[in-house]
Amino acid sequence: MTHGWPVIRWTAEHLSGCLDDRLIRFRLGRKQATNTPLFETQCSYIEATVAQFLRWTQHQTDVGPFSKYPYTEYWAYADYKYITVLFQDQPFMFEDVKWSEFGFEGRNGKESTLWIGTEGANTPCHLDTYGCNLVLQVQGRKRWHLFPPEDTAKLSPTRIPYEESSIFSQVDVLHPDLGKFPGFHGARAHIVTLEPGQVLYVPRHWWHYVESVDPITVSVNSWIELEVDDLARVSEAVTKTVVCAMKSAPSDDNADTWLNPTEEEKSSHNENMQHVNLAVMAFAQRKRGLFHRTSSPDLRDVQPVKRDSYGQIKHRGDGVKVPFGQHLIPVKCQEEEPKKTVPADSSCNAAVSSQEDCSGSAKGKHTCGAHLTQCSSCDRVTLDHGTSEQCSENNQGLGPSLITTNDLLDCLVHPDIISRVTELLLERHRGRHL
Repeated sequence: MTHGWPVIRWTAEHLSGCLDDRLIRFRLGRKQATNTPLFETQCSYIEATVAQFLRWTQHQTDVGPFSKYPYTEYWAYADYKYITVLFQDQPFMFEDVKWSEFGFEGRNGKESTLWIGTEGANTPCHLDTYGCNLVLQVQGRKRWHLFPPEDTAKLSPTRIPYEESSIFSQVDVLHPDLGKFPGFHGARAHIVTLEPGQVLYVPRHWWHYVESVDPITVSVNSWIELEVDDLARVSEAVTKTVVCAMKSAPSDDNADTWLNPTEEEKSSHNENMQHVNLAVMAFAQRKRGLFHRTSSPDLRDVQPVKRDSYGQIKHRGDGVKVPFGQHLIPVKCQEEEPKKTVPADSSCNAAVSSQEDCSGSAKGKHTCGAHLTQCSSCDRVTLDHGTSEQCSENNQGLGPSLITTNDLLDCLVHPDIISRVTELLLERHRGRHL
């Protein structure tokens, strides 16, 4: 379907000519395998031209700010680049992207983003809280690791670093530390390598980790809005209010870089509460509008088709499944289970490394070296304070406590909890406006 789209010509070389000397922000990360995700807060950033980027990939001189980053040691990624901003002086280029041919009337490059990367460039595993996603591969190949929404608990969700509309996974899905995240063992990976000219449809709330597997890759995507996004915006406003309130509070363990670089700045509590109220009111207005439309006797004819994880249509009655059309290929679940990776120093990656003793109690060590004992009958954990000074130093003044602000936040803004809080908030709002 994309064979005749002009955007297929948007190789890095072509874009270099179109953008000329325009500076673009690149994210750089080291090419090294770890047991933890490389979040965007841990990367380096530079402003460079696409021409300098290309010379860097070809080991040439005159690479500008790339000169500080050896090509053999780093990957580079110009990600989340809004086409409407990049080509604001060349609006005719918006028409090169024809999402309208997929049934989305009027949608083109103006509602799309551009991604340019090198081999190894990646996006940490996350889910998007808004809409669904269409991704066109233009140059090179990208490998997608997708997980269904039902696997959310297995992926250990977190909102640190915080980015509106993105829930990150704490698991390195390529090299999972199953000692720290044993639940990931049952996660159902759907893996596909996207070739140039192919489009991937990412359904709502599907987790995805994306990596470039060729020397240069170019992609274009568009997030498609859904009616349920109104509810999601309330949840996101609540989440942002809680995260900002807790991470702004002075604390010995609150010194980490918690705001994703994609967020412009930290909002005040007043601003966040305004956003909560605006989101709640917008949702209420939409619900009132939907209520009037439900009186239509033909509503059942316009309900969206439901599909299962294999892309087949779910029918309520006869159970007959209609397969994909001839040009659509389902991305199926992988049968191979993730291999367990044991870190070189497990005491640095897990709070307790235990082994059973002859009395039936588990003994181990805290990350600081203090001895921990867990009773097999009551699960109570006791700590030997023989190394209390070291424990205090490693926990930044928290003493023997194992709970950090981020641990507490992971619980408070867990998707399941936020979903319930959102329900309660909307019930309260409705009660006040009856």
